[in-house]
Amino acid sequence: MVDYIVVGLGLAGISFCEQLEKNGKTFRVVTDDSQTSSLVAGGLYNPVILKRFTLAWQAEKQLKIAKTFYTDLEQKLGIKLDYTLPVYRRFHSVEEQNQWFVASDKKGLDVFLNTKIQPNTNESIDAPFGYGEVMHTGRIDTKKLVSSYEKHLQEKGLLLNESFKFSDLQLGDNGVDYGSIFAQRIIFAEGFGLKNNPYFNYLPLQGSKGEYIFIKAPKLKEERAIKSSVFIIPEGDDVYRVGANYERHDKSNEPTESVREGLLNKLKAVVKCDFKVVGQVAGVRPTVIDRKPMVGRHPKYQQMYVLNGFGSRGVLVGPSVSWQLYTYIENDEPLDSDIDSARFTQKFFR
Repeated sequence: MVDYIVVGLGLAGISFCEQLEKNGKTFRVVTDDSQTSSLVAGGLYNPVILKRFTLAWQAEKQLKIAKTFYTDLEQKLGIKLDYTLPVYRRFHSVEEQNQWFVASDKKGLDVFLNTKIQPNTNESIDAPFGYGEVMHTGRIDTKKLVSSYEKHLQEKGLLLNESFKFSDLQLGDNGVDYGSIFAQRIIFAEGFGLKNNPYFNYLPLQGSKGEYIFIKAPKLKEERAIKSSVFIIPEGDDVYRVGANYERHDKSNEPTESVREGLLNKLKAVVKCDFKVVGQVAGVRPTVIDRKPMVGRHPKYQQMYVLNGFGSRGVLVGPSVSWQLYTYIENDEPLDSDIDSARFTQKFFR
């Protein structure tokens, strides 16, 4: 008997498992390799929506919790995960510069937007109007995080590396049975795989496919993440990650030639030096129509919970939202109405 079964080991599953370990709860994790969004994610934590120069939802609170969360994980796993990485927004016009100045005067944004226009000093990048600098940004190595955490759970005998079989799940008054495991509660943190979950597939999880290409550009010599029509993120050894797109119709994890060409066309409008494409990855983000996570208890089965809908900001929202779910379950503390999955249940459960 354990306290919890957690289904899924992306950013959501890992974040919730950490809450369980910190609080001495027993659990088992069931996961497979069907969902790749956490593995291929860019991993940037950036509190500002750079298209509109607005603050992301609860960004300041989330950033504070996330920084502590990843520092603790680094110490626990004995690895480096959190890399300070400046994020520079390339301006397309003087008008955008002025919009940046207006935004930087707003409460909340003033903490994150540098009011000094940063000139372009890189001859390999076309940026005649310079950049706006976002402060307190960085990058989490999500691929290393997932693989290292999986190894950590394997060593402790807590991981079942298999596809979850709903036919093996039995619901009782005091918990759930799954194979030889009896747990008081089960948490579904499956990412876009939630679409195949018979208990939660009523939730309006949309899914947005994102693809990145990787280029080798020895002459680029850029150490900052540059946001223009695409992100250009340094990976080390003259390799850069470029992307990503948002595709709502294709729900596969397979890279596509059309997206590759589209990203290359946008990149060539910014980067003036030679480069070579050396890779491409894809994954489906778990996105929601109102761009907020979906967290909470099943309206009928009280031992069953969902933790999903992190979208493209999983590294930032995961730690705080997972903590909210844990305190909701264990301490009966209310969830923020913005993230409570109950906001979608009235239509289906009366």
